Amino acid sequence: MSSATPYSPATAGSISRTIAALAARNVDAILVESREAALAKLREWVPEGAEVFVSTSETLDTIGYTEYMHGNDRYNNLHDRMLAQPDAASQREYRRKTTTADHFVGSVQAIAETGEIVVASGSGSQIGAYSYGARRVILVAGTQKICATLAEAEARTRGFTLERHDRWLEGRGSARAPIGKFLVMEHEPMVGRISMILIPESLGW
Repeated sequence: MSSATPYSPATAGSISRTIAALAARNVDAILVESREAALAKLREWVPEGAEVFVSTSETLDTIGYTEYMHGNDRYNNLHDRMLAQPDAASQREYRRKTTTADHFVGSVQAIAETGEIVVASGSGSQIGAYSYGARRVILVAGTQKICATLAEAEARTRGFTLERHDRWLEGRGSARAPIGKFLVMEHEPMVGRISMILIPESLGW
């Protein structure tokens, strides 16, 4: 992998190659200085009043965006609306509708220096939004998720990331769970639809 370990942020050269490769695949990626700068950029890119769904993400939790959005009535906050549904079945049905949000904010499991983005999910609830449904997708990731090749990105996701996720589930008193859906984003046909914020820290899994 480009990082010395799955925890180490990528080198400047690796980040530069990745941003160029993403651009060639119509993903607009930027590198910010810190998690605070990432939070500020999200607030800039998702204006008040916008319709937005914030996906479950350790990275978004860490930079403070999940907390910032929770209960924030200055946005059309689809995640809060989903949680306000009266029962689990209603929440699942509402969750289906969020895949076409105007702004869908989330993270990824790995990024190849060659520009492919790897996403794994138990339910697949974010994959429809990422691949087609959402009008705009904003992805946030620590640069430790950058790998030299697609094969290494997939191996990171099926190995290190899945192990960390299982430990997270166990810490919440839940059983381990397999990967349910696996997405490789190779090219986005719509220019400007997908943006990525890279943070030079080890954030998320």
